Amino acid sequence: MSDRPFSDKLPGSVLFACTHNSIRSVMAEVIMKSLYGHAVYVDSAGILAKDVDGFAVEVLDEIGLIGGNHIAKNFEDLEDDSFDIIISLSPEAHAKAQELTRTTAGETEFWNTVDPSLMEGNREMQLNAFRHVRDDLYEKIKARFRTAPSPKV
Repeated sequence: MSDRPFSDKLPGSVLFACTHNSIRSVMAEVIMKSLYGHAVYVDSAGILAKDVDGFAVEVLDEIGLIGGNHIAKNFEDLEDDSFDIIISLSPEAHAKAQELTRTTAGETEFWNTVDPSLMEGNREMQLNAFRHVRDDLYEKIKARFRTAPSPKV
């Protein structure tokens, strides 16, 4: 993640992108929407969309967020491909984001995020990998999009 200066202005639109739009980008989209509501247009996409992973839904549910009704999509399925910021969570998605922003004013950022579905082990070990990614994304989003405190009058 790049170190961005403290900002008092949220971007108008953010796209989170990963390989399948089934875990990382879904979590990031749901978390960002929970933090900023309609103040920022937020979407997500993948290189090759797959159904949303059940563990991703479960760990979002643990913190009171709903990810189960998300419909995974490819970049080609996006209604708009012009975003202020595209945050890529996998190397493949970052290459696609850079390709998309060659002709637009949008920025790209790469937050290399481990794919928790690659974790082997029992159910609890796998869930812990998903929780770690969820919590990491939550902290990165809060840090990247923090806003200045209201001026004191």
